Amino acid sequence: MKRQVLLLIFIFCLSSVFGHVSYSIPEEMAKGSLVGNIAQDLGLDIKRLKSGNARIYTGDSVQYIELNRERGSFLIKEKIDREALCRQTTPCALHFQITLENPLELFPVTVEITDINDNSPVFQKEERRFEISESAVIGSKFMLEKAIDHDIGLNGLQRYTLKPSDNFVLKLHTQSDGSKKVEMILQKPLDREKQEHISLVLTAEDGGEPQMTGTMEIHVTVLDANDNAPVFSKPVYKASITENSVIGTLVTKVSASDADKGSNGEVIYVIGNSIDTVSKLFHINGEGDVILIGEIDYEKTKLFQIDIEAIDNGGLSDSSKILIDITDVNDNCPQLKILSKSDTISEDSPENTVIAMLRVNDPDFERNGEVKCNINDGIPFKIQNTMNGFYSLLTEVALDREFASQYNITVTCSDEGVPSLSSSVTLTLQISDVNDNAPVFERSSYEAYIVENNTPGLSIFTVKARDADWNQNARVSYILEDSSVNGVPVSSYVSVSADSGVIHAVRSFDYEQIKDFHFRVKAQDGGSPPLSSNVTVKILIQDQNDNPPQVLYPVQTGGSLVAEMVPRSADVGYLVTKVVAVDVDSGQNAWLSYKLQKATDRALFEVGLQNGEIRTIRQVTDKDAVKQRLTVIVEDNGQPSRSATVIVNVAVADSFPEVLSEFTDFTHDKEYNDNLTFYLVLALAVVSFLFITCLVVIISVKIYRWRQSRILYHSNLPVIPYYPPRYSDTLGTGTLQHVYNYEVCRTTDSRKSDHKFGRAGSQNVLIMDPSSTGTMQRIQSEKNILDEPDSPLEVRKVSPLSQHMFCSFAF
Repeated sequence: MKRQVLLLIFIFCLSSVFGHVSYSIPEEMAKGSLVGNIAQDLGLDIKRLKSGNARIYTGDSVQYIELNRERGSFLIKEKIDREALCRQTTPCALHFQITLENPLELFPVTVEITDINDNSPVFQKEERRFEISESAVIGSKFMLEKAIDHDIGLNGLQRYTLKPSDNFVLKLHTQSDGSKKVEMILQKPLDREKQEHISLVLTAEDGGEPQMTGTMEIHVTVLDANDNAPVFSKPVYKASITENSVIGTLVTKVSASDADKGSNGEVIYVIGNSIDTVSKLFHINGEGDVILIGEIDYEKTKLFQIDIEAIDNGGLSDSSKILIDITDVNDNCPQLKILSKSDTISEDSPENTVIAMLRVNDPDFERNGEVKCNINDGIPFKIQNTMNGFYSLLTEVALDREFASQYNITVTCSDEGVPSLSSSVTLTLQISDVNDNAPVFERSSYEAYIVENNTPGLSIFTVKARDADWNQNARVSYILEDSSVNGVPVSSYVSVSADSGVIHAVRSFDYEQIKDFHFRVKAQDGGSPPLSSNVTVKILIQDQNDNPPQVLYPVQTGGSLVAEMVPRSADVGYLVTKVVAVDVDSGQNAWLSYKLQKATDRALFEVGLQNGEIRTIRQVTDKDAVKQRLTVIVEDNGQPSRSATVIVNVAVADSFPEVLSEFTDFTHDKEYNDNLTFYLVLALAVVSFLFITCLVVIISVKIYRWRQSRILYHSNLPVIPYYPPRYSDTLGTGTLQHVYNYEVCRTTDSRKSDHKFGRAGSQNVLIMDPSSTGTMQRIQSEKNILDEPDSPLEVRKVSPLSQHMFCSFAF
């Protein structure tokens, strides 16, 4: 009755429907989540919802949405599971109506439930087992279980993967309902003998975010098929038996194996000969033993050939052959006669070269007279029966004299009797040599060391090559191949002894000019045509301590005095200056150490052993002398050690006048003591030069006047003397009329040195280092201090971190 009333109300209110509202929400929203504002979407007032007693009509279905009249919005009443609500139906939606009273109104509402990826693909079984015969053909199909994913669209099942994919691949078939049938296709033949059990993993994947998967293990057991036939261990079996042997004698044993398993691998042996004689004389049992079961007669049959088969239970088989020789009683030895032979053969003889012909005869009857000849093992020869009773001895492979120069070949001929009788003969064969081996050096490359400053002709190293040939073909000569080292022929560096391979130094080497070089030596034998090989020799020059250290700073000037200035307020560790030296040697020969050899006050200064820094080791006091002279010795680490000394003048003062007054006498003493020998040698050289010059001038003038007088004597012209301009002035003075000053400035970097030539004058200048912390000062000379024109002076205050620059002046 209630349904009929509602139906009548619905029919009556069809004309009152104002609009249709649709919403879309994802599944699994939490209870109380907002779906939408129905009042706003329908354009209704909240009061109308309350006065109209707004409610949701869903019919008999479960009510998942509830209406909040206070806010006019739809809320989630129960959590919605799209898969439980609609399964695979799409789209999935809730349809209900909003009813209002006074007046009666009806508004249809649709809420679409969208899918989220909340279900992973699932297989009904966690594993699947297959038993597949190894004889299954490629392309065989095996149906696999489908995975189930309750989601739809991209969130639903998208693809399958199978790993590993060595033997099987997957193939998907889309069915009419949209699902996919999964088949496992055999793409590579199975082999039980290689792999009996195969484990695979089938993975189902959906397309959601995040992606979800499900797996199922597939176990494949490879069943054995009779795909392997028995295989005999030998294609031919050989045996011999004497006539009149007792029944039950074991003739030989054969064996065959089958790689199959179980009954497919069981093998039985049968004799395949159709001749009744063989089956009556021989029997083969299940173990492969061939047994004599009858009486044999040599005069009737001398040789038996038995065809045997190995058959498995599947009917596959393999065949082999047994050769049985029947031997006769023997009482005569074979007789050997050499018809022709070669005593020598060249090692380059081709295969199958005949080296001897033999004839063999045995007077015995039939089998006892049949003879077989063999030669000793381990030699490259073979013997062949060319015709009845005639044998040829031949080379089997190419000969090599270097492997063996002589062979003793023993030919043994035996008859078939029992006991067998035999005869033998030994041939001696010499192998002659051919030039088929090039010289081979003992090493693939050589390295030799030589110390620099060697004497020319010194033996450096010996290369050695061996030739496996003989006599003249093995005589090795050594040749230096043409090449260049730094543009100079290598022959100007080294030479090679042709006979011994000794490498000699042609010149004396200097490590500072060349450290290593390489060249090639050729070893050539005396064969025709000659064979040769090359080897690379690398010569490494070893350094000697032949260069003393060179002091770069401070520069030792001859015409002026250089001094480092230290203020009396200097603290302990004050950097006075740094001695800079280099050594052109290398390695430990270039490791330099600095030591203070002499000092005016050893308790005031020290020199850094490794860096050459001169520092104060105590506080400077007023009692310390202004003039400090340090002698620093620079030693290298060579054996024997070489050294250089440098004198460092230090001025301990706070003002320049103090320095100037103190260093005046010091300069004269220094110049006198240090340069006395130099001045004596210079004076002697000047006097000698003037004497020789005067002597040459006088002789030249005499010869010139004599030649002029001779010319005038033979000429009719009047003699008029000629005098060059300013002749008398030149002879009168002989010197320049003015004195020129010059200025030389140098730095520790020779590229930044400079020369300045000034105008004539008598001004002296004292210059400080422009790169130091002090400023450039120019002090005009005072007559009471700088009246002495021969006392050059330079005072510097050096900054440890600046580039040093010093200037000297000569007047």
